[in-house]
Amino acid sequence: MRKRRVIIFFILCIPVFAIALYCAAQITIGRATNNIVDANDAPLSQIIIVLGASVLPNGTPSDVLRDRLFTAEELYIAGKAPKILVSGDNGGVDGYDEVNAMRKFLLADDIPADDIFLDHAGFDTYDTMYRARHVFGVTSAIVATQAFHLPRALYIGEQLGMDVVGVAAERQAYVKGDLFEMRERFANVKAFWDVTFGALPTYEGEIVDITGSGTVTWDEDVPVTIR
Repeated sequence: MRKRRVIIFFILCIPVFAIALYCAAQITIGRATNNIVDANDAPLSQIIIVLGASVLPNGTPSDVLRDRLFTAEELYIAGKAPKILVSGDNGGVDGYDEVNAMRKFLLADDIPADDIFLDHAGFDTYDTMYRARHVFGVTSAIVATQAFHLPRALYIGEQLGMDVVGVAAERQAYVKGDLFEMRERFANVKAFWDVTFGALPTYEGEIVDITGSGTVTWDEDVPVTIR
């Protein structure tokens, strides 16, 4: 009988723990909104980080990703940082490749090749921010992504020891906007868990010097296509 009560107790504790974890993640990560700034107010930083998003079947960035890239370009042209780090999924499954799509986009807009760094293993936001800090040696950065996504990225970056601010990349209403907002709530829980328990990224990799040429991170000489 006692064993049964213990089992019932732990079963009842599971939803309580899940709710507590969910609430703690939303509250803690929500505080990172204080680090979202207007582009003009962004401090000078080492690098601009562009978080990956979906790429269309024709190999061009989706509307969400294009807005992130446009924002990064504006920050770069304004002299807010001398380098851009594009990070996303280049896992090679069916040729899916976010980072080279972003690279070609930036090159087509005359961003110098030497200033574009590629992180091929940014499989999620935690991986991107972890690798920015520990592989690329970033200590200060401006993150370019949509407002719903920024608190999570900034929270992770700050907890990993970076001075980070975010600039919102919204330039339009997104068809899946409500879905993105909902999904972010659950992604916050994963981020909170990963930071709390010091998770490692899928791949760590060799150290990259971001003061040099970004071309050392290119995996292929993909020709630039005009959009």
